[in-house]
Amino acid sequence: MILLQIIVLALIQGVTEFLPISSSGHLLLVPAVTGWPDQGVLTDVMVHLGSFFAVVVYFWRDCVTLTKGALDLLRGRTTPWGKLALWIVLATIPAVIFGIFLDKIGFMEVVRTKPQVVAWNAIIFGILLYVCDRFGMTRNLMVNMNLPQALIIGVAQALAIIPGTSRSGITMTAARVLGFERAEAARFAFLLGIPAIAGAAVLKLGDAVSEGTPITWPMILTAILTFFVALGTIAFLMRIIRYVSFLPFAAYRVALGVLLLALLYLGVPLGTVN
Repeated sequence: MILLQIIVLALIQGVTEFLPISSSGHLLLVPAVTGWPDQGVLTDVMVHLGSFFAVVVYFWRDCVTLTKGALDLLRGRTTPWGKLALWIVLATIPAVIFGIFLDKIGFMEVVRTKPQVVAWNAIIFGILLYVCDRFGMTRNLMVNMNLPQALIIGVAQALAIIPGTSRSGITMTAARVLGFERAEAARFAFLLGIPAIAGAAVLKLGDAVSEGTPITWPMILTAILTFFVALGTIAFLMRIIRYVSFLPFAAYRVALGVLLLALLYLGVPLGTVN
């Protein structure tokens, strides 16, 4: 990969993985604008690892507290953070089951060649993000979450396997419906994303190893750049949503979806969904 491609991939992954604006929608635009070939499975692994470490570093206090809570549970002592750690694990299961099911029926292979799916999902779930944020109540804190609420958000996260949905977007949408404050909704979405992002990286790493793909310095550089971009993105979002609604992100998603549909209508070649 050339340096410009490394920078662009790091920016797209680092920004769109955490802002509720659909990473797959932006990745479709890259080949249309640049004409670059697919970066390969192992590069996808490296950018996911960069995103993973960004979440862990930014929320390190929460990660430490969750770990202590989980250890307390193993010792037979129940604490709010221990329950939350368990809820995160259980809320990850729907995405795993749904992902395996879609893989078994070959759904993802079909969707990879259907950019219009990404476009319509960007629009539909963008509108849903706005509606749920606009009318969602603000009364709940993450640490007081119960199991049914966590599972509902987990089921929502499972839908993000379908490209264009946005993992962070759909989980924040579900959390807002359940009455969680915007900052708390984003905080839980990011923590819930830790096992999801790590799992995706491990799966892609398995694919890369089976193909005998070597790890190169450009891949490592992409991961490092992604880490810093993602860290800045998380800090930006956690600060801005204390003062503004999700409306700007929802409007951007709708505009992105309309742009993709327009390009498809004009016959502009778009890439496949990663």
